[in-house]
Amino acid sequence: MSPARPSGPARLATYFHVHLVSDSTGETLNAMAKAVTARFDGVIPIEHIYALVRSAKQMDRVLHEVAAAPGVVLHTLVDRELREQLEEGCRRLDMPQIGALDPLVGAMSRYLGAALSTRVGAQHALDHDYFNRIAALDYAMAYDDGQGSLEQLEGADVVLCGVSRTSKTPTCIYLAHRGIRAANVPLVPGQEDGERLTKLKKPLVIGLTVSPDRLVQIRRNRIDNLNANQSSNYTDQDAVRDETIKARRAFERRGWPTIDVTRRSVEETAAAITNLLSEHRNHKIGTTW
Repeated sequence: MSPARPSGPARLATYFHVHLVSDSTGETLNAMAKAVTARFDGVIPIEHIYALVRSAKQMDRVLHEVAAAPGVVLHTLVDRELREQLEEGCRRLDMPQIGALDPLVGAMSRYLGAALSTRVGAQHALDHDYFNRIAALDYAMAYDDGQGSLEQLEGADVVLCGVSRTSKTPTCIYLAHRGIRAANVPLVPGQEDGERLTKLKKPLVIGLTVSPDRLVQIRRNRIDNLNANQSSNYTDQDAVRDETIKARRAFERRGWPTIDVTRRSVEETAAAITNLLSEHRNHKIGTTW
């Protein structure tokens, strides 16, 4: 029997230009653009980012770039004159332009009955939340990979525990950017079994689990990238399976909530941790995510 043929020709990727214009850092706009384009299969945006656009001269340069690479224009401009300049320029060029936050801002304004702020970059103010995020990032770096005494770990909001290569460090750093103090302790056969963490009173301890096959793949890639020699048990299929089983049993025995990171991105893992932390603070802790 001959192999089945595709029902039609393979679809080629569609490339398009998207111009992101912001009078602040552009982080919000960039995240929104990525979230939207991810909803379309076979569509690849060519991003042109213009951050800190705060003068008519800068806007002229933006419009020149837009004319040279026709596409969609997204913006989060607060200043009315700059916004009008961009809108008029896009009309002349016959380019679609979208105020990315307009629908949400309009709905919130009608609901709250409050006047809109015209302060540029208001979400990036050097307020208490900002300094709290910086402190959380310092904490994550200081108490990474098992560093810190029990007394120091008591200062954490959450402590992540898991075998090597379960994304503990990047997850802690991601949480820190949300103002959550996170430390992590790796489980190392014959050295660290995580038992000392049972004495913690304030932080929520969460176990990170992963499938043995996926873990072997990650560890082998890690060794290849470092051009390093590693103990055979580190990537041995049977040894890794035994390591992950022991970790799962330890988490269950201690009553720690667990998150399977096998098919989760760091962002998804952090979101699950945030949910568990919220439940923990409300005394309604779950077990798995």
